[in-house]
Amino acid sequence: MSLETKTKKEIISKYAQSKGDTGSPEVQIALLTANIESLQAHFKDHAKDHHSRQGLIRMVNRRRKLLDYLKKKDPKRYSSILSELNLRK
Repeated sequence: MSLETKTKKEIISKYAQSKGDTGSPEVQIALLTANIESLQAHFKDHAKDHHSRQGLIRMVNRRRKLLDYLKKKDPKRYSSILSELNLRK
C-alpha cells in the first residue's frame, strides 16, 4: 500500500526546494497526500480493513500538523501547496 519508488522520486523532484531535498514540508505533505489517496482507493474494495484505517488517520493527522506548521512559518508557500495538491482548508 506504500508508494512505488518511481512515484516517490517524481513527487520529491516536483516539490523539492533544492537537489536532494526530502525533508521540506512541501515534499512531506505531497508524499502523505499521495499515500492517503492510494489508501482511500484501497478502502473502496476493503471496507472492513480497520488496521489500515488507523494508519490513514495517522497520515491525515501528520499532514494536518505539517500544513499548520507551514501556514505559521510561510503563508505564501502554504497557499501554493494547497492549490497545487487541490486540498481544501
